[in-house]
Amino acid sequence: MRLIYILVLMLLPTLAFSQEEAFYIEFTEVSLKKAFEDIENIYDIHFSYKDDYIKDKTISLEGKARILPELLLELQDITNLYYQVVSNRYVIVNLLPDIPANIVKLDKVVLEAYLTDGIEKNTGGSFNIQPSKLGILPGLTEPDVLESIQLLPGVLSPNETASGFFVRGGYADQNRILWDGINIYHKGHLFGMISPLNPNVASNIKFINKGTHSRYGERLSSVIDITSSNEITNNLKAELGVNGINADAVLNIPILKDKLSLQTSFRRSYTDIFETYTFRQLANKVFENTKINENEDGSNDFSFLDYNIKLNFKPHKNHSLFASMIHIDNQLDYFSEELDTNREFNDVLAISNTGYGMGWNIVWNDKLSHSNQAFFSDYAFNYNFITIEDNAQVSNFEKRNTIFDSGISTELNYKHSNRLNFDVGYQYTLKDVAYAFINTTNVSLILDSEENIVQTHSAYANVDYKNPKLFDVSLGLRTTYFQELDAVRLEPRLLIFKDISDKFKIQASAEIKNQIINEIDETVFSDLSLENRVWRLSNGENSPIINSKHGSIGFIYDFGDISIDADVYYKELENVSALSLGFLNPESIGFNIGDQNIFGTDLFLKKRFNKFNSWISYSFNRARSQFRDLNNSRSFKSKSNVTHAISTALSYKSNGFQVALGWKWQTGRPFTLADETTDGLVFNNGVNTGELPVYHRLDLSSTYTFKMSKQNKLRGKVGLSIRNLYGRNNIISREYRGNNSLNDPVELIERISLGFTPNVMFRVYW
Repeated sequence: MRLIYILVLMLLPTLAFSQEEAFYIEFTEVSLKKAFEDIENIYDIHFSYKDDYIKDKTISLEGKARILPELLLELQDITNLYYQVVSNRYVIVNLLPDIPANIVKLDKVVLEAYLTDGIEKNTGGSFNIQPSKLGILPGLTEPDVLESIQLLPGVLSPNETASGFFVRGGYADQNRILWDGINIYHKGHLFGMISPLNPNVASNIKFINKGTHSRYGERLSSVIDITSSNEITNNLKAELGVNGINADAVLNIPILKDKLSLQTSFRRSYTDIFETYTFRQLANKVFENTKINENEDGSNDFSFLDYNIKLNFKPHKNHSLFASMIHIDNQLDYFSEELDTNREFNDVLAISNTGYGMGWNIVWNDKLSHSNQAFFSDYAFNYNFITIEDNAQVSNFEKRNTIFDSGISTELNYKHSNRLNFDVGYQYTLKDVAYAFINTTNVSLILDSEENIVQTHSAYANVDYKNPKLFDVSLGLRTTYFQELDAVRLEPRLLIFKDISDKFKIQASAEIKNQIINEIDETVFSDLSLENRVWRLSNGENSPIINSKHGSIGFIYDFGDISIDADVYYKELENVSALSLGFLNPESIGFNIGDQNIFGTDLFLKKRFNKFNSWISYSFNRARSQFRDLNNSRSFKSKSNVTHAISTALSYKSNGFQVALGWKWQTGRPFTLADETTDGLVFNNGVNTGELPVYHRLDLSSTYTFKMSKQNKLRGKVGLSIRNLYGRNNIISREYRGNNSLNDPVELIERISLGFTPNVMFRVYW
């Protein structure tokens, strides 16, 4: 029966492509990845595969004309891989069916090469991003995960930061970032300008903005689930790279053949030794309106680093284990002095996030599999503003924000049939979150502080049912008990997908989520005026559990080289907390609880022709907030409201050379208008009644990959990117500062976007 099953599977590609044209093709000791790329261009198809399956594989093919089915059968004999055709242009690559323990369930792809190669959209509406396959994107020379996500419809970063992006009108702290199951809280290197995750390490990324599987909780807007490679490598592999900000190295080291291997990476900035033009442009934006830019005589020592280590162990074909560690660190030491008063000032800022994760995956049989994980994440923010007089310390203002986050989880997956699949799991987490503002002169004075601990117990189940004649349905339920808050929350999830025809598909989703950790504006502004937000845990009083209800419906129309993806959504958030600032409401300085409603539309259009790829996306967003003690209880535009946003790009790829040009345009964010009087600024117009000017910029990227030697596998890659090609000065925010007491003067702070910023990159692989 197994032989018959294999023969039937082998015949399916032949049946699907019986009318295909024959093309001449020939390979001589080329990597399988390179062969796939050539085949995709020649036959106008797209391969989907795990990187683990093709690494270290090379092939040679005799030169002759072949139709696609003949080529796939020949590849199957040579590579020991199975090629399953699921549409006229899509081929899934997997291990042969006689090795059931390693066969991986792949989500059905409805749109491949969404923005570029390496980005796929699944039936559930989620996106798979594989950096190793990622094509060129405007403004990027390296396959950065968080920057790539920002080009997708409905994702905006009005502040131009790597991780501070809004998804469908939700705030940045509503996005959950996971690295090998570890929660990441660090906002990004250089105060958000650079992704905290090395883009050359990640193996697979799942981005979910709707239709969330019930295994995911904790955040309201999106999930970015990043998994580094699980490959057991048998050959030493290395990469070295440098760009205008940092240098990095990646190593894959075999230890026991087919059993045990180690992968590691290290990345560090060199700007504390040598400042490039690229860094100065980024620094000008980051330190704008701070004393670092205002005081030319001060000295600023800034650096960042990150590294990760992962050990993969496969003691048995049905068992695989991993241990992973990630560390992210930023350091700033700024020194200045006042000669007329003989006083010196020292700002010391350290931000770090260290995480540990372990996993054990078991395949019991062809139908039942089991995964177990444990993690610990330690986030620490420490700031000191020290005043020195006559060589003696006279005061020290301290700001602290710490998170200890740990948890364990277990999940069973039962594949009843090709149509029916069950997931059942349990998760336990413990979060310990604290912040404090302390001023020390003669004695230590606590200006503000808070610490909370919450344990959560979550049980979940998910059922996936696929019926081509009816619907594909994913139905889930997540139940969470918040122990210290003595609260239970139910989170049903529903996802429906329907193939109306080969070209037209509809999708709909509905879900409820809850969140107990969020960022707030600090109650005491730091003298440096950087990172003025701290993480805070729900306490059941002035910081309740935030609730979100999210529904969407849309369609996908794919006819050959043209694809259209459209979606309409509505979100309703309850118990959102906001800090009422003194200059807005002198009678009520503190936290306010309110609601937020978001309505939006995402539209995406892609066209491929020859070696060109073009796309345009449009997003409409209407986000409004309402708080009982703010704005006379009237609703107002949320800070995440960007009414219209357009993004478009054109890219070209040929023989190792890639180039992309992209343009962004969007309406300005709302801000609060103020009138200037003899007594200073007054606020009589309500909250967020103004709108910033229109934002737009043009980005360019180009890379070239080449062989450095014919005698070995040494390869090189060079790249150039330019952000804001025509150097437009966009106003990205208007904020107010100086409200620690009613007697403090209030000043307007205006922040300008990143200017003309080139960057170069060079990498070698072997």
